[in-house]
Amino acid sequence: MESAGIHETTYNSIMKCDIDIRKDLYANNVLSGGSTMYPGIADRMQAKHFKEITALAPSTMKIKIIAPPERKYSVWIGGSILASLSTFQQMWISKQEYDESGPSIVHRKCF
Repeated sequence: MESAGIHETTYNSIMKCDIDIRKDLYANNVLSGGSTMYPGIADRMQAKHFKEITALAPSTMKIKIIAPPERKYSVWIGGSILASLSTFQQMWISKQEYDESGPSIVHRKCF
C-alpha cells in the first residue's frame, strides 16, 4: 500500500486550513510524540522534509521545523495546559453526560 509522504500530508493539512493561518502553520511544524524520538529523525525531517515541503509550498512561505527535546511528552504537556484553562472547563464531558447523550455531547459542548 502506498501513501503520501509526510511532506505531502503536511502540505495537504495546511491547505485545508483557513488561508489566514497558513503562514503561521508553515512556520511552526512541531515534531511531537514518541515516534519522533527515533535516532536521526529530527535531522532527517529538518533536511529532507524541509526541502520537499518547500517545493510544494508557495515560494514566499517561511518554513520551519521544530524538534523540541521534550517532544516525547508534548501531547501530554499540551493536554495539561489545555485542561488548566478556565475557558476549556466548559467543554469537559463527564462519563455520565457521555453515557446519557452519546457522541453528540461532543458537538453540543465543544462546537
